[in-house]
Amino acid sequence: MPSTRKIYKQILIWRYKYISQRQFIYILSILVGFMSGVAALFLKNITHFIQHVLEGNLVRQYHHAFYFVFPIIGLAIVYFNIKYVLKKKVSHGIPSTLYAISKRKGIIKRKNMFASMLTAPITVGFGGSVGLEGPTVATGAAISSNIARLFHLNQTTRNLLIGCAAAGAMSSIFKAPIAAIIFAIEVFSLDLTIASMLPLLLASISAIITSYFFFGSDVLLPFKIEDVFNINDVPFYIILGTITGLASIYFAEVYDRIQKLFDKIDSPIKRLLIGGIGLGILVYFIPPLYGEGFDVINNLIAGHPEEALKSNFMHLDLTNVWIVIILLIGLVFFKIIASALTFGAGGVGGIFAPTLFMGSILGNCVSKIINNIGLSNVSESNFTLVGMAGLMAGVLHAPLTAIFLIAEVTGGYGLFIPLMITAAISYSIAKYIHPYSVYAMELGRKGELITHDKDHAVLTLMDIDRVIESNFISVYSNMSLGEMIKEAVVKSNRNIFPVVHKETNKLLGIILLDDIRPIMFDRSLYETVFAKEVMQKPPEIIEVGKDRMTDIMKKFQKSGAWNLPVIQDNKYIGFISKSKLLTAYRNKLIEVTI
Repeated sequence: MPSTRKIYKQILIWRYKYISQRQFIYILSILVGFMSGVAALFLKNITHFIQHVLEGNLVRQYHHAFYFVFPIIGLAIVYFNIKYVLKKKVSHGIPSTLYAISKRKGIIKRKNMFASMLTAPITVGFGGSVGLEGPTVATGAAISSNIARLFHLNQTTRNLLIGCAAAGAMSSIFKAPIAAIIFAIEVFSLDLTIASMLPLLLASISAIITSYFFFGSDVLLPFKIEDVFNINDVPFYIILGTITGLASIYFAEVYDRIQKLFDKIDSPIKRLLIGGIGLGILVYFIPPLYGEGFDVINNLIAGHPEEALKSNFMHLDLTNVWIVIILLIGLVFFKIIASALTFGAGGVGGIFAPTLFMGSILGNCVSKIINNIGLSNVSESNFTLVGMAGLMAGVLHAPLTAIFLIAEVTGGYGLFIPLMITAAISYSIAKYIHPYSVYAMELGRKGELITHDKDHAVLTLMDIDRVIESNFISVYSNMSLGEMIKEAVVKSNRNIFPVVHKETNKLLGIILLDDIRPIMFDRSLYETVFAKEVMQKPPEIIEVGKDRMTDIMKKFQKSGAWNLPVIQDNKYIGFISKSKLLTAYRNKLIEVTI
């Protein structure tokens, strides 16, 4: 009986013989789309089942206090799951995928194929105030990365298949195939070419067909536009765009600061207790913060805010529109706090759903205020939908995704103009204050983010270890001219010599062959001239772990040097030459554009 390895080898040989590379990528993109769709269905169904049992039965039939208890229990289960079952940290979905693309050549560990499946449904089902879109994308990305590795595909193809997984996940969740493709291009900075477009399209189609097969025509946001766009409402959409832009800044600031506070807490148990108790208190007093919040969004779109707010702990009169507005603003204020506490406590989820939640409420509040102070009579449902697009554009830095997602889920392009106005203004305001989205904030600060800037993207993908040359002969500061010529100049084929400390290997300076050429044939100076007397300070020094490829390129440009020394932990390790750097850049550029 043939072994598994032999069968695998035969499959590879057959594939190379009969299927071209392009055809094979098309086949894999369909497979990746299907598997991402299945992952989305699994995560949604398991989460909704848990939420139905806990919130739908136990809370409503027994006691409201369960709202406080369940988030803590869920986060504790996730903690023990990560520690004893997975035995590795489960990173946030999309940020971890972006990191894998930029710094790990698109390689994602096998455990990530099921890590989010074992943790995200428990986090959200038990009341974690986060979404499932990020974990779904992360699961699909891990599957696609490992399929690519299985068939020995290169980095460019791996990254493309990860984009296909993202498109498939979003297409399956929202039944919005065009928005899903745009999401993959905007968030993962994929090149929009024929070579990438068709695989993304196939993955998106495959995923949405999978979703229709299992779910039928059911959608997360079941709404059709009833109120037409009125040109007189343009000033109000400009106001909405400004408000959602400012709210996007608030979202990013609160999220970032709370994450930094939790990063300072060393003990995961302390993080769990602090975050879990904080989340439990918020959900106990504000039940709409429980889980993803799509029920709240649908109630607002349908014009029934009282359904979303009926469980307010103060039992306020919901027939008073101003009380409704205040309570809705409170939801906006506390939602991101609840989401950040969920992440800080160790929960696994995404920020896509919280963004939609906050955006829909903002849009609804703005329309209610406009209508009730007598400025105009605008459509509350339209403003609710456009508000989602505004916050999505500002928080995720994905304005096109925001526009097409809302256009597709509403079944038409009747709101296209207000969507464009609001998304553009919100994105511009948020981008001015925060250059990077919440997904990419940490990578952006480190300069490790892949962007649509081709030069920057290629430099980010380059590996510094591959351009360091170590065939330079070192000299010590106390070596005489004669010793330098005998031990270094005669044996070396390079014209530069690093001067290092004999014991610590610390870089002290460099000696160019031109520096000693006038005296190297004068034997009377062999014992009287020493290395420390003729060495010079390097024009620039490259530090591994601190300098990025973009920094290295700038140092070469600024100094005009052809070779620059490299240090790591304050120790000399080699040189980088401009010629080798440019050759590596050219090769990487060819690799990523084929």
